[in-house]
Amino acid sequence: MLLAFHGATTLKCDLPTDIIVSARAGYAGLELWAAKIDSYLADHTLEDLRSLLARNHVEPIAINSIEFIGFRGPAFNQIRERCQGLCEIAEAIDCPTLVVVPSPTPQATANSVLDLFFPWDRVVEEYVTVLRDLAAIAQPYGVRLALEFLGFAWSSIRTPRATYEIIQKTDRANVGMNFDACHFFGGGGEYDEIDRLDPSRIYTFHINDMEDVPKEAMTDSRRLLPGQGIIPLDNICRRLKRIGYDGACAIELFRQEYWAWDPYDLAVQARKASLEILSPHFTVR
Repeated sequence: MLLAFHGATTLKCDLPTDIIVSARAGYAGLELWAAKIDSYLADHTLEDLRSLLARNHVEPIAINSIEFIGFRGPAFNQIRERCQGLCEIAEAIDCPTLVVVPSPTPQATANSVLDLFFPWDRVVEEYVTVLRDLAAIAQPYGVRLALEFLGFAWSSIRTPRATYEIIQKTDRANVGMNFDACHFFGGGGEYDEIDRLDPSRIYTFHINDMEDVPKEAMTDSRRLLPGQGIIPLDNICRRLKRIGYDGACAIELFRQEYWAWDPYDLAVQARKASLEILSPHFTVR
């Protein structure tokens, strides 16, 4: 398993800092935050970025992310343009994966209580359509799309089972999922859902932990270093190992408290905490 740092964990730092800190702390890879790429390329070239990664021996595992790809109406053209732009960047730096994020569930106009529930078949239809469109854009660049389910109550896709159904019905070789531990814990999915996943369709795994709060109170800012919260990470890792997953793993934390830390110290502590969880199950580099 390739262990990577994540640009959201040091959200206030710039991209060169993420790359250099990842290398110094001993990470083999980095999941790049898209907004940091935008800032860097405002006064640098793609070759500069490629060289910076190569000099530091840091492998780009994914670009994160295009948010809210579904139910966009005419604004979907902007999603398509963003996809092409990020795929061009990914191809130039040999980054295999682009993470894409589902939208909030649309508000239904209800004449009865039953009508308040947005139909799942419409959710599936929407994401199959948009993912096939985006997959066609990404395919010539050799880029995979990792659909990341979100555990928040407002999300239109919340569980691995739901995500996998959409992936199967999309039926494109370059469409898979990102599996995030916090979103799995908060989204209400069952652990045996992991057992039924195709590991070749899990493109990235985000390891993180969560404060002891009700799932309804879960927010990104309540994330913790692995092993410091209440998520049964050992169970998750054991099941991922059992199905044969051995891909990239990035530690993704959005905790504002951590953003104030020295980024190198944070990277070191995050790597140590992650290895304590992962090493009993995976050979980690």
